[in-house]
Amino acid sequence: MPAPCNYLLIGDSPTERLLAEEAFEQVCPECSLTTSASGAEALELLQNETFQPNVILLDVNMPEMNGFQLLAELKRDPRLQKIPVVMLTTSNAKSDIIRAYSLHASSYLVKSSEFDGFLEQVEVFLQYWQANRVAHSVSGCLS
Repeated sequence: MPAPCNYLLIGDSPTERLLAEEAFEQVCPECSLTTSASGAEALELLQNETFQPNVILLDVNMPEMNGFQLLAELKRDPRLQKIPVVMLTTSNAKSDIIRAYSLHASSYLVKSSEFDGFLEQVEVFLQYWQANRVAHSVSGCLS
């Protein structure tokens, strides 16, 4: 049986981080979700070699360092570049989607504006990563 994954959510909205924590707790209480309020804070956290999430959830629209800048930074770091990064954002602009994939994002999810819809997205997302872990033994999530 796979061990629960460690997720890192990076986004500047305290409300959205709180909603994500609540959604993860409802859908997967055994999963570990760490949150970060900015790209700089996330980079500092990721420089700690004892902390390495299995999947990063990254908002696009953040002040100072936006999600694309952080994604590019992550993909330049040999230690971090293999961590799957899922863009989790309210932007459904085609240019943002193309840019995310050109920077090697693993996936791009447009957040639902309703909590029930977001809860369903989190459930589907976690089911996908659980199946992906089992099928391919990716991201070091297997016990």
